[in-house]
Amino acid sequence: MVVRISGEGQFTLPDADTERLNELDNHAVAAVEAGDEAGFLDLFAQMIALVESDGEPLADDELVESDVILPPRDTRIAEARAEFTGDGLIPD
Repeated sequence: MVVRISGEGQFTLPDADTERLNELDNHAVAAVEAGDEAGFLDLFAQMIALVESDGEPLADDELVESDVILPPRDTRIAEARAEFTGDGLIPD
């Protein structure tokens, strides 16, 4: 899976991490729907950390379509409401 962190770059995430990223996404959606900013920020930070730690960065000149686009790391809950809804960033 190719994941883009908006404003930062793309990473190839191993298939083994896809389910974990989806779980974090689902929990982030629930936090947004509940208005739990602290919970959302923690979960979103975990999503970015997973991509950065387990993902392989793509070269800046390598153009590949992203399967998932994470918002910028400074996204707050008010901004996340537009993206972390329903199925979230990763449809089930």
